[in-house]
Amino acid sequence: MSGHSKWASIKHKKGAQDAKRGKIFTKLIREITVAAREGGGNADANPSLRLAIQKAKEANMPADNIERGIKKGTGELEGVSYEPVSFEGYAPGGVAVIVEGLTDNRNRTTSEVRSIFSKRGGNMAGAGSVAFLFEKKGVFLVRKEDASEEELLTVALESGAEDITFDEDFFQITSALQDFDRVRTGLMEKKVKIESGELSMVPKSTIKVEDAATARKILVLVEDLEDNDDVQNVYSNFDIPDKILKEIEENGD
Repeated sequence: MSGHSKWASIKHKKGAQDAKRGKIFTKLIREITVAAREGGGNADANPSLRLAIQKAKEANMPADNIERGIKKGTGELEGVSYEPVSFEGYAPGGVAVIVEGLTDNRNRTTSEVRSIFSKRGGNMAGAGSVAFLFEKKGVFLVRKEDASEEELLTVALESGAEDITFDEDFFQITSALQDFDRVRTGLMEKKVKIESGELSMVPKSTIKVEDAATARKILVLVEDLEDNDDVQNVYSNFDIPDKILKEIEENGD
């Protein structure tokens, strides 16, 4: 086992903050609506919808909201039509960034994302420029106080997980795309509390960022991207040491 880029846990903490102010609900409703539109409203037969609903439940979204999102996707309720978009670019320090979104106006979203990259010292890049640096994987977070390292390692590997890494707060379990449901089921059967589980773009290798000023710029760029209403997910290959993250937090940045 080893440390990892910390992005999964940083993203999770930020998601919890967004949930408190209701912002994450808007993004999750879009995901549910698009999943239902593309694969139907039956979650048992639609893996994308099943995952979107699970994420909504983890964020404590009311069942009525989930149901309305599904009905908007299937056409039972009137709603805005969203399409998926993705962008690639670089943050300060040469860190790679992938942005995934759902939008009703591609030109607006492209302009806004480009502006954020430029404003925060990064730059947009063409399609395929950084995507090859990532792999689509299943990623689960388990709080350290909810499972022992030995117990989790045994359960995860028996369920088909590929790897387990950790930071100060979380164990991160990674699985192949096709084994996502199998690993989730295995963890649940062993009563392991899953803090979050999602399909994610996992970097094949990471870039260590040990300069606090550069790390701060990267985090601000990523946060601005995440805060855009049309952006669903942001992935990056930075590896910021815990001591640098603490320094940034202590300085109130």
